[in-house]
Amino acid sequence: MQNVVIKDIFDGFNDYLNKEQELREQIRELVREIDHAAKEAAIALQVIHSSLTEVSTACVAARNQFEVCRKGYQRLAELIPAGQYYRYNDHWHFLTQRIVFLVGLTIYLEKGILVSRDTTAEILGMKSKQADGFHLDIEDYLMGILQMASELSRYAVNSVTLGDYDRPLAISKFVADLNSGFRLLNLKNDGLRKRFDALKYDVKKIEEIVYDISIRGLRTDSTDTTPAEQ
Repeated sequence: MQNVVIKDIFDGFNDYLNKEQELREQIRELVREIDHAAKEAAIALQVIHSSLTEVSTACVAARNQFEVCRKGYQRLAELIPAGQYYRYNDHWHFLTQRIVFLVGLTIYLEKGILVSRDTTAEILGMKSKQADGFHLDIEDYLMGILQMASELSRYAVNSVTLGDYDRPLAISKFVADLNSGFRLLNLKNDGLRKRFDALKYDVKKIEEIVYDISIRGLRTDSTDTTPAEQ
C-alpha cells in the first residue's frame, strides 16, 4: 500500500516535470525565432558604418524585423503562466537587452532622440508596467540603452571616416545628455553599474573625436568642445 502511495506521489512529480520541460522547449523555440529577427535587424543596421546614403533604408529593414520580434513576444506572453514572468525570463533576458539597443539605435538614426521605455515596449508588443503582465523590464531597457551608446561611439568614428564631420557633434551631445541622465540613477544592479561605468569611456572617446575635428578646422559648429578630463 505504501509503495502505491509513493508511486502516485512521484508520478505526479513526473507529470509536473514533463510539462515544465515542454513549456521551456516552447519558450526556447520562440526565443530562437525572435533572436533570428534581431540578428537580421543588426545586420541591416551595420550599413550605417559604411554608407552615408543608406541609413533610412537600414532603419526600414530593421523595423520590419522588429515586427517579427513583436509577434514573437506576443506569443511568449500568451505562453507564460500569469505571475511567472521572472521564473522564465532567463530565456529572453539578454536577447531583450540587445533588441532594446537595436530599437534605440533605429529611433536615434530616424529622429535623433532617446526612445522611451514605453515606446520601446509598444514597438515590441510588451507592457511597460510589471503589474500588467509580460513587460519590458526596466533594467533590460537601461542595459540596452547603454549598449546603444557604445554603438554610437563606433558610429561617430566611422562617420568621420566617411567624411561626415557634423554627425559626431550631434552624437557627442546626445551621449553626454544620456550620461547625465544615468548619473541621476542610484544603480544597485552590479551588471548595470559596470555597464554604466563603461559609458564614461564612450563619452570621452566621442569628445576626443569632436576635438580632433575642431582643431583640424573640419567642423561647421562654432561651439567649443574639448575632451573630458580623466
